[in-house]
Amino acid sequence: MTLTPLPAFDDNYLWLLDNGREALVVDPGDAAPVAAALDARGLTLAGILLTHHHSDHVGGVDALRSRLQGPIYAPAHEKMPEPVTRVQGGQSVDLLGLRFAVMDVPGHTAGHIAYFAAQVPGSDPLLFCGDTLFSGGCGRLFEGSPAQMHASLQSLAALPGRTRVCCAHEYTLSNLRFAREVDPYNTALATYSAWCEAERAAGRPTLPGRIGTEVHINPFLRCTEPALRDAARRHAPTQLPTAPSPVDVFAALREWKNGFR
Repeated sequence: MTLTPLPAFDDNYLWLLDNGREALVVDPGDAAPVAAALDARGLTLAGILLTHHHSDHVGGVDALRSRLQGPIYAPAHEKMPEPVTRVQGGQSVDLLGLRFAVMDVPGHTAGHIAYFAAQVPGSDPLLFCGDTLFSGGCGRLFEGSPAQMHASLQSLAALPGRTRVCCAHEYTLSNLRFAREVDPYNTALATYSAWCEAERAAGRPTLPGRIGTEVHINPFLRCTEPALRDAARRHAPTQLPTAPSPVDVFAALREWKNGFR
């Protein structure tokens, strides 16, 4: 299996997974880079996975239908470019000989889903998580609540540490700048930041990430830790209650990140 991040727009990645003959694509907001990759490699488009309704994730679907020789799987509870096959958490879908568990991960949007393949022959597990989890960060809360997003992130954090995190944007460096502001004494974060900066300087993507890395460096996955709670309180001393819950800490960090430059 070959996993390829196809750059699109300013900072999107459209994920292409292929076995040398057939391919699936995740969140094709733009059809052109997908078509170019299929043609260059002589691949058949066997399926499409959609995580949520935003146009930079679904905008190329209709233009790819003429090439498509398989299903389009999409969230059960979001507006989608019909026709699609609706799926939700607890179900699974099969493509390219892989079984993807569907996970409900609301927060960025109300019906956002993710796809997790626990068994990938010859390689590590795969997570296509759209705009829920980013390396060093998480998506903005456009439609969901802090409690929903925190729960969604915790469900992703519980996946095996080797899991490759295929998120949809190259936001890593800006996320890590915020993470270092929040958690300046985290040596794992400093090491990872240096690696990511070198990768981007060389013109390479920082993605896919790893769950095992994110649980140590991503502040939004670590809201039970005193260092993150104390940082949130220092930034907004009146925002947190005396005994804040992890959701309180998450909400304070997300609000801080919204205005961080």
